Amino acid sequence: MAPVFPFAAIVAQDEMKLALEIAAVEARVGGVLVFGDRGTGKSTAIRALAALLPPMAAVDGCPYNCDPSHDRKSCVPGCPAVEAGRRKKRKVPVPVVDLPLGATEDRVVGALDLERALTQGEKAFEPGLLARAHRGFLYIDEVNLLEDHLVDLLLDVAASGENVVEREGVSIRHPARFVLVGSGNPEEGELRPQLLDRFGLSVEVKTPDDLPTRIEVVRRRDAFERDPEAFLGQWKREEVQLQKRVLAGRERVNDVVVSEAALERASELCLKLGTDGLRGELTLVRAARAIAALDGDPAVGDDHLRRVAPSALRHRLRRNPLDEAGSTVRVERALEEVFPA
Repeated sequence: MAPVFPFAAIVAQDEMKLALEIAAVEARVGGVLVFGDRGTGKSTAIRALAALLPPMAAVDGCPYNCDPSHDRKSCVPGCPAVEAGRRKKRKVPVPVVDLPLGATEDRVVGALDLERALTQGEKAFEPGLLARAHRGFLYIDEVNLLEDHLVDLLLDVAASGENVVEREGVSIRHPARFVLVGSGNPEEGELRPQLLDRFGLSVEVKTPDDLPTRIEVVRRRDAFERDPEAFLGQWKREEVQLQKRVLAGRERVNDVVVSEAALERASELCLKLGTDGLRGELTLVRAARAIAALDGDPAVGDDHLRRVAPSALRHRLRRNPLDEAGSTVRVERALEEVFPA
């Protein structure tokens, strides 16, 4: 397995790194959309985060990465592990599955196993990318260029948490719960509003415009490519500390208190911005709770809401033809009104 650039060594891009940490702690946030310039470390950060997480337990021989702690009845019919009558546990890396733009629908959702059908005369299901991504990350680069039929498919799976396949005499339903991560360049086109709304957090990344930061980015990347093992050893302590922070956040997140005052603040902010629906409030509260868990705080406070508000709300604003300011500026204005200094 090729070495992965360490998450702790990524220079700047603090908003992107925080959003990915939040998604690792609280999957119910709904995924992360990273929009910005080419060559700003978007795909590097996503793969680095997955490599940072410890291996997860899965049923040996299961193509769906099923959790061995779950009841046997929850296994997918036709799973090789179930058919063989075994549920041995094994450790596997957290999956990061790339969904290519040119992928066919059969490749994504799964299809009839033609080899088995021709050689054995049996109708069997061959799992697709959604099965491989279960309990991990589904990464779509250039997500704004994704074909419409695949967007519709992802919307259904993201809403239900399972993939349903009915074709060629094959009928199967399997879990497909993953953190959806997309990246793209806004100059190449906008994202469909239905899919945009499904991303919990939206992050803007820019090419660093100060000399020391640019030099440090080049220095670290060059050092990693020249001697990956030495570079990974250099950053091992920081990676371990970051891993402990994320794992501790996972343990604490369900115990973090969200007070009535915090809920009122979140709703007031969304009302001030005129966001559509209530998904903005839900995402804002869940992300703020994850930040509190990462920081070791027992309850959500104003600071947690302020830190995550731009990421949670900037992509949910209606277009205002009378206001030329960008969505981030509009969120910052509302924050100043709702959270006065």
